[in-house]
Amino acid sequence: MAEGIDALRERGFEVDVLIDPTADELVGAIAPYDGLIVHPNTVVDARLLDAAEHLKIIGRAGVTVDNIDIDGATERGIIVCNAPNSNVISAAEHTMALLLSCVRRIPEASAAMHAGQWRRADFMGEELYGKTLAIFGLGRVGGLVAERAAAFGMNLIGHDPYCSPERALHLGVTLYDDIAPVLAQADFITVHLPRTVGTRGMFGADEFAAMKDGVVLVNAARGGIFDVDALADFVAAGKVAAVGLDSFEEEPCVTSPLHEFANATLTPHLSPMTREAQRRASTQIAEYVAAGLEGGLVATAVNLAPLPPEVLDAVGPYVPACRMMGTMAAQMLGRTPKTLKVELAGALQDADAAPLLAAVLDGALSYRRIGSFTAANAAAIADSHGIAVSASAVHDAQEYASSVRVVADEVEVGATLFGTEHTPRIISLLDYKIDIAPGSCSLIFEYVDAPGRIGTIGTILGEAGANITTMQIGTKPEESCALVYMNVEGDVDEVVLDRLREAIDLRNLWKIVL
Repeated sequence: MAEGIDALRERGFEVDVLIDPTADELVGAIAPYDGLIVHPNTVVDARLLDAAEHLKIIGRAGVTVDNIDIDGATERGIIVCNAPNSNVISAAEHTMALLLSCVRRIPEASAAMHAGQWRRADFMGEELYGKTLAIFGLGRVGGLVAERAAAFGMNLIGHDPYCSPERALHLGVTLYDDIAPVLAQADFITVHLPRTVGTRGMFGADEFAAMKDGVVLVNAARGGIFDVDALADFVAAGKVAAVGLDSFEEEPCVTSPLHEFANATLTPHLSPMTREAQRRASTQIAEYVAAGLEGGLVATAVNLAPLPPEVLDAVGPYVPACRMMGTMAAQMLGRTPKTLKVELAGALQDADAAPLLAAVLDGALSYRRIGSFTAANAAAIADSHGIAVSASAVHDAQEYASSVRVVADEVEVGATLFGTEHTPRIISLLDYKIDIAPGSCSLIFEYVDAPGRIGTIGTILGEAGANITTMQIGTKPEESCALVYMNVEGDVDEVVLDRLREAIDLRNLWKIVL
């Protein structure tokens, strides 16, 4: 959580940390707080909510929110949000690790080696190649598992009543409406489902009996989806060749009917336990909670007009970038824009633009602190401020897989995302082509290009104690002007800005604070 705590403090929030508080301790402490971020072991129930006199938002630093009384929070006008993309890669990789451990009998072989035994013949395994994997639940994690299993040459089938045929086709999964043919065909079965009334005990004795002999089962999602008592009987009988479980109905789980079986690979809910996933959960939930406390768009709110999973998958990573572009455009304009246009390109061309419009509007009006923005209320808020909003899409994102372009009156900003961390990069500004990750403080110069300009800028900033961390220069083929985007550290006040204006024949100079 350190990265998230630091991010909140950098934005001016006072943050207190309670390590594993009891329910009574948390109830006694919660009254003055505006925001609360919890891990899965912290229960947020009606008693705690009644004691939370000022609470505006609850953030779950991870995916599931079944430890939070969402209905109770909604009744009190408290936003509940999570970080649904934080551990999806780790969960998918752990699923594959369990699958491979089961089929190649790695835990058993390792235990024998540690016991001083060399028993190659006892641990004959099987290949994944050419086998049929059934995936129950084709959301974020299930989709990533499908991609990874396809790389192993597996045949993919699945069941998910909420998955569109188009998504299944894209993933290479043959989708079935009924689970019976899925159970009959699968050599391996993995589940990626939430724990609900409908999914608890979804796989019991009847379902296990309908599976192929020698099937391998994996659950790195939520405990209770497999009836463990019934499953143990089928493992003992050899019907189920192996099982890999990472989640249990009651946690911590130190004993179960499966603990006695060497071919049951059991891990203590490790699917989110990677450094990368924990860092993402920390920083993402800090971003969403800060947005809620500042009256901004909370893209992952689960109780106030949440985004459907397929929409969040497509546009969710772009929400912070769009908010950034709206903030940048408003600072460059120096006022509220009259028109706001958003253009989605490349892989985003068929995505729902409404959440991104809301994020851009949120950024453009962030200084007003007027309330929470959602895809549902953004148009009304824009209308009340006299802003004409529109969205469009184009096929060509040039050399990028996807991008978003914002035009606020005469200011144009374009951005894409980079890497697994979805880092925003500015790729177009005032129609100048650049490629730079914006920092917390930036200077943007537009001037008639001539030798020595960068040296003059660097000298003045150096004398002021400001350091240029990164820089990009953009040009337009049809013009003699250049645009320079500098990320800077140090104090760049109006005196320094005036010195820059006097030293260089500038068309424009903006200081941007994000």
